[in-house]
Amino acid sequence: MRHIPSELADRIESGAAGLCHAWVLTRIDGVRLGFTDHDRDLEVEGVVCRAASGWTAGAAESEVGLGAGAASVAGGLDDAAINDEAVEAGLFDGAVVELWRVDWAEPGLRVRLWVGTLASIRREGEAFVAELAGPMAALERVVGRTYGRECDAVLGDGRCRLSTAQIEGRTCDKRFATCVGVFGNGLNFQGFPDVPGDDFLTAVPVEGGRNDGRSRR
Repeated sequence: MRHIPSELADRIESGAAGLCHAWVLTRIDGVRLGFTDHDRDLEVEGVVCRAASGWTAGAAESEVGLGAGAASVAGGLDDAAINDEAVEAGLFDGAVVELWRVDWAEPGLRVRLWVGTLASIRREGEAFVAELAGPMAALERVVGRTYGRECDAVLGDGRCRLSTAQIEGRTCDKRFATCVGVFGNGLNFQGFPDVPGDDFLTAVPVEGGRNDGRSRR
């Protein structure tokens, strides 16, 4: 449950000026950086939040229950905080970002509004836009394989087992018929062609022909 100091709550309720946003970013290597949209540096959670960074809040979306939620921030690329080299090296991938509402005259009066993970960061001219995913986003990540009729291997990889010479100039549509008929590689097909689909709901018994319980293929 979010705790808001009573004095800060009174200021928010009254609509008093003097509040700003601050972001505390913790990279996976433990390095902590701070940013604020105030015109002076602030210290939040033991981290100096830099005003010169140009960080601003973008669109935000909160979800009820187990929804992931999402938000975005934008700022300038500079050597002291976020630069091209650090972004390219992946130092910000998976970083945890906390968004705070702070009384800039008394930074001890603050409340954490949101916490998320840096899902992606892209450059736009001399600036960047970072997309943040909420704490429940991890529950939406697909882990392991899913059952489907189509092959989930990459043509020519270790699971497909076809050599470079065998696939040269060819493409694969991931269907079992193609794997067998075009590549002769049905033994290594990494899908489940006999998994029932929507068509199974409308299937009817076959009249005549073979009815011995074998595959419908």
